[in-house]
Amino acid sequence: MAAVAAGYDKIKELGADVLAISTDTKFSHQAFVKTEPLMKDVKFLLGSDPTGSVCKAYDAYMEEVGLARRAMYIINPDGIVVSLVASEPPVGKSIPEILRQLEAWKYVYEHPDEACPANWVPGKKTLKPGPDIAGKVGAVISLDEILKDITSENYKDYKMG
Repeated sequence: MAAVAAGYDKIKELGADVLAISTDTKFSHQAFVKTEPLMKDVKFLLGSDPTGSVCKAYDAYMEEVGLARRAMYIINPDGIVVSLVASEPPVGKSIPEILRQLEAWKYVYEHPDEACPANWVPGKKTLKPGPDIAGKVGAVISLDEILKDITSENYKDYKMG
């Protein structure tokens, strides 16, 4: 199964969905899905926005070139945009990082009195925001632990099977 399809399956398991929108036409999307090996077995919707109206509404349109930025929005069940990551077209997204963020946002939605620190993955320590933790995060989450996670093979291949 292609990596994109595997990532989508994991996103669905988390109770989320994907809608990919670009300024390309539906014909470009059809050709891309047929010819691009990374898009083999793609299951999510591809939206065509040749006028850029949707991309403009989400502030992801580059007027000067008529293209959309590579943007990702995580919208919680209450309809609130809780995460926005955008980059210029030459840099793509990381499926493992999208999954990590989605799991973190799902966790804090279900546990509103907790926060997920940098590089948090399921099973790692969370924080209880408040005056007692301000300026003391390092006493709960050590820099050595964060660096170990970043450089470990488990983090690099995070849940991609």
